[in-house]
Amino acid sequence: MRVLYFGWVRQRIGLAKEEIDPPADVADVRALIAWLKTRGPAYEAGLGNLNQVRVAVNQELTTLDAKIVIGDEVALFPPMTGG
Repeated sequence: MRVLYFGWVRQRIGLAKEEIDPPADVADVRALIAWLKTRGPAYEAGLGNLNQVRVAVNQELTTLDAKIVIGDEVALFPPMTGG
């Protein structure tokens, strides 16, 4: 699974992207984020407040309850503004 980080999420975690192999019980974005936060303080800093994290799965904006499977691309980023 490929995870992409953007904006201040990327700055806090210190990575733009990574290939991961989450546990089999990680079946949605919310569970993925919970698992990522166990990987260290940088992940907790970047993903600690779920009200401030937006998500896309396979380049489609979605919710934290979106189902994910191995091979998906998950992007995590701060809220966007239009202009």
